[in-house]
Amino acid sequence: MSPFSKRLAMCIRQAWPMGLKTSIWLIKLTLPVSFAVLLLDYFGLLVIMAKYTSPVFELIGLPGVAALVLVTSIFTNIYSVVAVLTTLALPTRDGTILAVMCLISHGFLIETAILKKTSSSAIRMLLLRLISSFIVGALLNLTLPGSPSDGSYIYQNQHSDLTQAILTWLPQIGVTLLKIVILVNALLIVQRILEEFGILRYLTRPLTPFMKLMGLPKESSFLWMIGNTIGLAYGSAVMLQKAEEGQLQPKECDLLNHHLAISHSQLEDPLLFVSLGYSMPVLIIPRMLFAIAVVWLRRIENYFRSR
Repeated sequence: MSPFSKRLAMCIRQAWPMGLKTSIWLIKLTLPVSFAVLLLDYFGLLVIMAKYTSPVFELIGLPGVAALVLVTSIFTNIYSVVAVLTTLALPTRDGTILAVMCLISHGFLIETAILKKTSSSAIRMLLLRLISSFIVGALLNLTLPGSPSDGSYIYQNQHSDLTQAILTWLPQIGVTLLKIVILVNALLIVQRILEEFGILRYLTRPLTPFMKLMGLPKESSFLWMIGNTIGLAYGSAVMLQKAEEGQLQPKECDLLNHHLAISHSQLEDPLLFVSLGYSMPVLIIPRMLFAIAVVWLRRIENYFRSR
């Protein structure tokens, strides 16, 4: 075996245990949460919850039915949000604002657990994402051209039989769990290879000036890149490894979490909404700018607390 092959095999052996550990943790989290949401949706509890929260959305110029979209987002994922938006057929303006809000506030249970495990307060992360989504939504409502719709839409649960709902859910969750195992392990192996052969520093070096601008430590460049491309769930393996190895201090992890809580998965998730006719720049830029502002506010808070 050549020296190159030996180093490659070593990277795989080193990355595999952590990848397996993180995959199992994510599966244990994802499976029950997903099934619980299935039951909430089937028994109409999501619609009931949305009914009581709809007045809040009307305050920022969105129809009451928008509550159903965000509630769905909080408990599920972007794929479910796209399905609901397709069913409601909201005007592009309303749909775009809701899409941005959902890109900030989605998958609360799973993603908050990841943020908590990498040095951030779970309650703080929940409040940060929820409040930020409404602030960004309100700002977009003020700045985007056009006027709000009347919101006369009705959402109907598409599954009349629980067995049918479960049979529809099983292949979907199966694909999700398979993606978790493959992507988490692949990411850790790739990251270990990049480190072993000295490639990582060349990939992250151009990002250093941007890290300073965003108020983030330069050591977080790779994690920032992972979080903004494939998201928190699949990128959690690398984040957890960096945290456990002490390559990022808790305060540095917390700063990165404040950014990623608002701005993550800037490729796949926005592209799903682009298929509905929404503007890609509007889906990406407001979240990025608001995330930068949040990090600097957090740094100011840390400064005054340390005095």
